[in-house]
Amino acid sequence: MSNQTQPQTIKVELPSPPPSVPELLASVRQATEDLKAKDPVEIDVRGKSSVADYLVIVSGTSTRHVKSIADEVVRFAKKIDVMPLGVEGEREAEWVLVDLGDVIVHVMLPRVREFYALERLWTVGDQPPSSDDEVA
Repeated sequence: MSNQTQPQTIKVELPSPPPSVPELLASVRQATEDLKAKDPVEIDVRGKSSVADYLVIVSGTSTRHVKSIADEVVRFAKKIDVMPLGVEGEREAEWVLVDLGDVIVHVMLPRVREFYALERLWTVGDQPPSSDDEVA
């Protein structure tokens, strides 16, 4: 008889199917509303980006508020069995990005949000040109 240990078999339960994008958006919406995030915007980037289907952009009133909102988004995501792929910017908390796969959440201070203007960047070309823009 040898003293070698046998490899252990770990039973792994297969994950349930991930929540739908609308369910994930609803969770993000609830988390940001609960912590009184300012000026929420949801941008459909399907067809514009292969990284995600939606961007959600909200503002916080201070670095502490920004971090708290991001933490709440992570907490709500975990409730529906979504583990964030990454969370960036928590240390400075001027702009915290929470990557939930199909939905990416940007929580920003108003001045940072205005400077980077993500809403304008991702919605360029979405609106049809106005008649004032057309050349006669």
